[in-house]
Amino acid sequence: MESLLTDILINGLLLGTLYAIIALGYTMVYGILQLINFAHSEVFLTGAVVAFETFRLLAPDPANPGSGLNPYLVLAIALVVAMIVCGLLNVVIERLAYRPLRNAPKLVPLISAIGVSLILQDVIKLLEGFQGRFQLAVNVPETFTQTVFSVGDTNVKVRDLALVVVAAVMLFSLDRLVNHSKPGRAIRAVAQDRVTAGLMGIDANRMIALTFAIGGALGGVGGVLFAMKFPNLDPYSGTIPGIKAFSAAVLGGIGSIPGAVLGGLVLGVVENFLGVLSSFSFVFPKLSFLAAIGAQYKDVGAFITLIVILIFKPSGLLGRSTTEKV
Repeated sequence: MESLLTDILINGLLLGTLYAIIALGYTMVYGILQLINFAHSEVFLTGAVVAFETFRLLAPDPANPGSGLNPYLVLAIALVVAMIVCGLLNVVIERLAYRPLRNAPKLVPLISAIGVSLILQDVIKLLEGFQGRFQLAVNVPETFTQTVFSVGDTNVKVRDLALVVVAAVMLFSLDRLVNHSKPGRAIRAVAQDRVTAGLMGIDANRMIALTFAIGGALGGVGGVLFAMKFPNLDPYSGTIPGIKAFSAAVLGGIGSIPGAVLGGLVLGVVENFLGVLSSFSFVFPKLSFLAAIGAQYKDVGAFITLIVILIFKPSGLLGRSTTEKV
C-alpha cells in the first residue's frame, strides 16, 4: 500500500510538472489578451518534433557506440532550438491570426485559434510526411532512461530528474522576468489595462508579442521534455496533453502563473491516482468493484475532478473572481 501511494505521488508530480510547463503558455496569453490560444497544443508539439530531429541528428546511435555528441549537450541544444523555434512560431501566429482580430468579438479570435491549431497539425503532418515519417519514435539517448534511484517500487530515471531541473530553472527564470524586470512590469501593466499602459509610453503590441514569445518558448521546453517521456509521436499527439494542460491552467485559475503550476501538479496526481485505482481492489478486497475502473478511464476521471472543483470554485484554486462591467 505504501509503495502504491509513493508511486502515485512521484509519477503524478512528474506528470503534473510537465502539464504545468505547458499550462504556463496558455495562462500567460490569457492573462494579457483574455484569449484561449488553442494553437498552443501544436506549438508545444512542434517542440517535441524539434526534439525528435535534434536527437535523430546529434544523439549517439545505439548501433554505433562512440557516435554523436554528449547526450546532455544534445538535450541543451534541443531545448534552445525548441525555445527559439516555438517562440518565433507563436509570435508569427499572434501577428498573422490574432492581432488583426484583436478588437473583434471574443468568439472570433477563439475560432481563429482553433483554425490555427488544425492548420499546424496538417503542416507538421506534411513536413514529416515528405520524409516518409508519420509516426515519430524519438531516439532518446540511453543515458536518460537509466535509473538514478528507487523509492519503493518506483524507479526515478535521469529524464525525470532532467524534467524537474529544467522545470525549476524555467519557473525561476519566468518569475524573475515577470515580477522583477522592466519588461515584466510592462507586460503586467498591459495585462491590467492596455489603453492606460499605452498612454504611459508602453508599446502594447511589443509586450503582447513578447508574451507570445515567452509562452511559445515554454511550450517548446515542454515539448522536448514530453518527447523524452513519451517518445512515440504523431501530428495529433499534442491535442490531449494540450487539453489537459489547458485544464490545469483553468483548475489553478487561468491567468495566474502560480495557479498554472498548482493546477498542473494537482491534475497530474489525480490522473495518476485514477490510472491505478483498480489496484486498490487487490489491497482492499471489499473494494473489488474498483477492478472495473481501468487506466483507460483516468482521463475521464481527471476531467470530472476538474468540473467538480470548478463548481465549488469557478475561478480556480488560485484565481480571483472578476466582475465584468457592462
